[in-house]
Amino acid sequence: MSRCAAVATICLLASVPWARAAEGGAPPAPAKPGEAKPIISMEEPMPGDFWAYDVRDEIGGTSTVRRFVVTDVTPGEIRIQLATGVGNGDRLNVYDRSWNLKSTGPWKYQPIDGSGIRTPLKVGSAWSVTADDVNSQNGSIFRRSVNSKVTGQETITTKAGTFDTFKIETVVSRQSTNDPSNKGEITAQTWYAPAIDHWVKRSFVSRANNHLVNSSTSELVEYGRKK
Repeated sequence: MSRCAAVATICLLASVPWARAAEGGAPPAPAKPGEAKPIISMEEPMPGDFWAYDVRDEIGGTSTVRRFVVTDVTPGEIRIQLATGVGNGDRLNVYDRSWNLKSTGPWKYQPIDGSGIRTPLKVGSAWSVTADDVNSQNGSIFRRSVNSKVTGQETITTKAGTFDTFKIETVVSRQSTNDPSNKGEITAQTWYAPAIDHWVKRSFVSRANNHLVNSSTSELVEYGRKK
């Protein structure tokens, strides 16, 4: 798998994974010293919703913050502006309503990339996705095979608070349709919190032709709803 293809796959996974507050309701009271932060209910996505993650490069030891902001919601899609804070790193990601990526930058996923969820989530449930990753700039195509399984329920604490999550383990295999020897694999662990309609922690390792390309861990540091 080419390095640009590997990086694109990393961005989309770092991009991915539900109770809603009544409109006009009072915001949650701030936590008192020593108390857990109150959960902001965000079951149904709305424009202005945001999630910010501290993304740590486990190889180089560096960190950066990535911020995802909902710009538009339709019955079939959620559009997200992804800001990396690095140069011209901003991009538009388009997801379906289950947080499967449909497009990012030059990459189109036909029909989806398979990095989202499948409800109802319960321990032991599993699903598979096959798709084509198509690069509209250079015409390259990778055949994708995705297998995911809910392996447990865990309580995860980050800087953003404490969340009840489903742990999802995913294995992604990709192979170039033009060069079958060009292969890649990603293994990911995602801790998805239904209360905020997103993941609160994610780790993944990406390899291209059996060589390590990337290893990272992301944790939620801030999230919220437009006031």
